[in-house]
Amino acid sequence: MKNIFRLIIIIVITIVFSCGSSDDSNCTKTITIPQIYFVGNQSYSYDITQEVACDFPEPEDSVVVEPPALENFTYEILFFTYTPDTGNNTSRLEFEIKLNNNNNFSVEGVPILTMMSDDLSFSGSYSNNASIPCYGIDANSSCILTFEAEDSLDLGAVNSIQLLDVKYYLIN
Repeated sequence: MKNIFRLIIIIVITIVFSCGSSDDSNCTKTITIPQIYFVGNQSYSYDITQEVACDFPEPEDSVVVEPPALENFTYEILFFTYTPDTGNNTSRLEFEIKLNNNNNFSVEGVPILTMMSDDLSFSGSYSNNASIPCYGIDANSSCILTFEAEDSLDLGAVNSIQLLDVKYYLIN
């Protein structure tokens, strides 16, 4: 009798743990999705996790996303001067822009300037050639992006350059 009772308990336990629910619609798994974005001709990547149905395919390629812009960011143009002809067969662009991180945390990133030149709008980073590139800004602090360059007029002349906007894209 003892052996029969043990056998019944073993059969019940086996059935309970092996069968489970036949409804696979409640089955979920966590997948890792690689993200990539481009800022200033460089790529940055990070991973996100997401809970999906068990039959969801594993991601094979990175997902290209928009670069994350720093929120609570402001800027102030201290000066912005474009000289189309310096008299030395060059043009000159110089500026100082105060970049403000109004957050309670430090950031690493790159400022991206949008400019208008002779009715052509373009965006880019000037940090690579800046004397103060502002790749990092402390919490509740600011950095003054400082840039100065002269370019030869032999390749063509630009009549005017105007600063339209500044964004700060995070790289970490």
